[in-house]
Amino acid sequence: MTLIEILASACLAVGVFFFFAGTVGLLRFPDVHSRLHALTKADNLGLAFIVLGAGIHFGDVMIAAKLALVWFLAVFAAGAAAQLVARAALRTGDEP
Repeated sequence: MTLIEILASACLAVGVFFFFAGTVGLLRFPDVHSRLHALTKADNLGLAFIVLGAGIHFGDVMIAAKLALVWFLAVFAAGAAAQLVARAALRTGDEP
């Protein structure tokens, strides 16, 4: 294995760890707001490491730019979705 392959594999492994941590937070945290926090933070960071690992693995600037754009859009979509879910939870009486 080359250094590039090891670095890409390490980034992918760290990304999977953060996805797993977000899933554990979703299942274990007591209320909607803390679950949302765990999901949005951990999943965005996990996706960032997956994108970084994939960009390193493919080694093409255009592929890395497209992957970065996907990550950038996912960050904004996750934030907007979390705000909508949090507002709905507050309207139904679920206090943080």
